[in-house]
Amino acid sequence: MLVVGFPAGPLEANCYLLAPGGGECVIVDPGEEAAEPIEAALAEHGLTPVAMLATHGHPDHVASAGEVGARHGIPLYLHEADRPLLGQDAGQRKDGIVPLVDGPLRLAGLEITVSGTPGHTAGSVVFGLTSAEGGRIVLTGDSLFAGSIGRSSGDGGELVRSLGAKVMTLPDDTVVLPGHGPATTIGQERAANPFLAGTGA
Repeated sequence: MLVVGFPAGPLEANCYLLAPGGGECVIVDPGEEAAEPIEAALAEHGLTPVAMLATHGHPDHVASAGEVGARHGIPLYLHEADRPLLGQDAGQRKDGIVPLVDGPLRLAGLEITVSGTPGHTAGSVVFGLTSAEGGRIVLTGDSLFAGSIGRSSGDGGELVRSLGAKVMTLPDDTVVLPGHGPATTIGQERAANPFLAGTGA
């Protein structure tokens, strides 16, 4: 599996391109100032995007969705609960949004597991994938970071409960690709993340 990631915008939100190897790909979190770096990465790796996926609806993760979607004629997959967060700055056509629901999603030859993790926003999700070689990754958006967790949009315990039920049940060797900052693993976070002490992980 090919994973290309880079930070973009003033908040340095991580944007990712995922592909089975070459050819078609999906774009995860096309945020602020991400359009041109996305084009450069597509050209460098010979990739054609078929869809954009959003871990949640905050501008630093979706602001370039309108521009990228119009350029390539591709939709944005976003949980329905976060649709109200899309401002005009996202430039995203309402008919260009596909609602995300829990379960499997097959795009660009990838089998992606969508799991709702409300807490950072009502519609926050994580995306799980397993490579052909058996490696596991999970893209956690602003729910889980290396050594920390995201801010909660409401009930402070909701995010921790979501992580305990949907993320910390993954195997220790699962690579975590967060919405900001460096990659980590489930095992590392289970052992050292102080915010997860109450999850039973």
